[in-house]
Parts: sequence; structure tokens; C-alpha cells
Amino acid sequence: MSFDADIIVVGAGPAGLAFSRTLAHSPVSVLILEKQPEEFVSTPAFDGREIAITHASRQSMQQLGIWNHLPEDQIYLLKEAKVLNGKSDYSLHFFDKNPRIPGEGLGFLIPNYLIRQASYNAVKDQSNLRIRYGVGVKDVNVTAQGATVILDNGEKITARMVIAADSRFSNTRRQMGIGAEMNDFGRTVHVFRMRHTTSNEHTALECFHYGRTLAILPLEENLSSCVVTIDTHRSHEITDLSPEQLEQSIMNQLEDRLGDMKLDGKIVSYPLVGVHAKRFYGLSCAVIGDAAVGMHPVTAQGYNLGLQSAVILGGLIAEAASQGQDIASPALLSKYERKHMLNTRPIYHGTNFVVTLFTTEHAPAKLLRSVVMRFSNNFPPIKYLITRQLTKLS
Repeated sequence: MSFDADIIVVGAGPAGLAFSRTLAHSPVSVLILEKQPEEFVSTPAFDGREIAITHASRQSMQQLGIWNHLPEDQIYLLKEAKVLNGKSDYSLHFFDKNPRIPGEGLGFLIPNYLIRQASYNAVKDQSNLRIRYGVGVKDVNVTAQGATVILDNGEKITARMVIAADSRFSNTRRQMGIGAEMNDFGRTVHVFRMRHTTSNEHTALECFHYGRTLAILPLEENLSSCVVTIDTHRSHEITDLSPEQLEQSIMNQLEDRLGDMKLDGKIVSYPLVGVHAKRFYGLSCAVIGDAAVGMHPVTAQGYNLGLQSAVILGGLIAEAASQGQDIASPALLSKYERKHMLNTRPIYHGTNFVVTLFTTEHAPAKLLRSVVMRFSNNFPPIKYLITRQLTKLS
């Protein structure tokens, strides 16, 4: 059977581009369909989001040729992390006692738009890759023999398999017959940068204060990204503030830990929804990135899991292609699902449990929050597992 491409990828986001890059040295032909114009992918706009990168993800990005396209002065070191509960002075503290890479702590923080741009630059000259911009997908039909994608303009294109990489709200995933568990937290995230007079010491803070959650992500020593999560019906408590009022509100919530603070740039807001696909593959199709798992940002694992899905599936396909085997066999896709699901399910459900516990305002929940923090802080195996998840190399 003749195909227009071996693989069609829907979505030219970080996961779709990383997946395509894993096949750069394989005989597999890849076609990416992206509904946005090329300039939105090649030169993405600043979107306020800072992405936490584990050592394992950095290793993958280096191997894929993405890391070297990042500006060195905007790769920010993350040495430690602390979790604060309400007004208590007690904190849950994470740091790497015995780092395998001295001086590099838990990982790195990188602006999301720069990761997107670096991913594009890594694939733009890839010989076995084509990207069609400004085309939307109307429908997807899959059989055991291959996949047909129907574009918005009525054009039909075929491939041995199709991969959904078009966000946690993936329409392609649904068209392929793959359902998803969706958790709408009813909350909105507001992201903005602030400069401050006291050093952040390259330490992230997660402040579970009553009524809202505040995360501080260290960039430069005197520049941090602030992430405020609040019930959507109360979002006006953030958006209605003047810059001066917002600065004072954050300083008050931090109890002046970072000294005087000044807003640096605009506020970016987005709804908070977690998603986990019920399965990661079907007949001649698979899901990766946020289309597979869209995480709550509190554990900062979203991009890392998305990259991991691209590397696992791409590696299996490249190996099969090199041996002349079917790149979309059920056995191959099942192996991808098993490997990736092993990581995603505990992280996804564990994160949702922690978020629910630490945002519930009832007295029993507040007491349990304190117990959980003290137990985690004083039970080395728990801290070791969490720290290893952040710092593992592979």
C-alpha cells in the first residue's frame, strides 16, 4: 500500500517536534500538520510559562539537538525546592544531597517559548520531515492497515500511522477513538515575572496558602516567575489589581522573603485542567505529549513527561524501521503504552491527590496537610524517591 508519508503527526508543539527529531536518522518519512502559520512555530511569542527540566530531559534534549539551540543565559539553575503550608514556618525541603552532577541541583528552568523555538530549529532542516502549516484536521480514520487524515479543505492524506500531539484538549485523540480522564480543577493560573531585592538563592517555593497557591520559580537571583493559582470565580482578585497592589499582595503572601518586588512584564492567564488518556494507542495510531497526559503544573512534570513519550515511541519506531519491521504493529504500540503508562499514572494521580489535599480548606484537611509534610520531611525514602524523580539522568 502506498502512503503519502510513513507517519503523520498532528501538532508542531514541543512533543510533536521532539518525536519527529527522534526519527532524523531513520528511513521513516514524517509529515507534521500544524494549523498555525509557520511564524507561530518558528518564532513563538513569550507566553509567561517557565518549564522545569530534569537532568534526564536535558540529556534527551542534548541527544536530539534541541539543547544547543537554547540561549545559555536563559537556562536557569534550580538548586532546591521548598513547600510551605499556610502560615506555618515549617517547610518541606527538597535538595540533592549527593548530586551526580556537582553544582546542578534539582534541574533547570527554561522559558516555554524558547523550548518551542529550539525544538523548531532542531528539525527545520531534517531531510525526512515535512511540515504543512495552516492546515486543520477535520477527521481521522484508522484501520489495521493504516490511517487516513481528512483536512479541513477536504483533502485526504494517508500514512501507516497517525500520532496526536495537539494539546491536552486534542480533537485528534477523540477522532481516533481514544478517550481521556479529564479533571477540570475550576481554577485559573496567573503567571508573571517579578524582580526583587533579596536573592531567591535559586530555590523554588510552593506556597499552599489558604484560598490561593503561589509558586515562585527562580530565574536570575533577583528575578522570579510567580504562578498564582486561584478559583476561577475569584480570578478578579488578581486581574483587578494595579501593578502596585499586585506587588504588595505577593510580598505579603511571601512575608517579604524576597524583599521589595516589582512587576516585570505582563500577566498571562490560562485555565487549569488535567488530562490522562485512557490508553495511549489504537489501530495505527498513538498519542504523545499533552494529548497523552496533561499535568497540573504543581509538580512541574508536564514537559518532561511529554518529551519522555516522544523519546520512547520514537525510539521503538526507529528500531523497528532499522530491522524492516512494521512501525505501527500492535506489539510495538503496546510496548510504548506499557513503558510510558508506568511513569504517568502514579505521577498524574499522585499529583491530583496532593493538589486536592493542599487546596481543601476544611479543618481535617488542614491538619492532614501538616501531618503529610512532616512525615515526608522526616521519612528519607519518600524524599529520596521524589528527589530522584526530579534529578534522575535516565
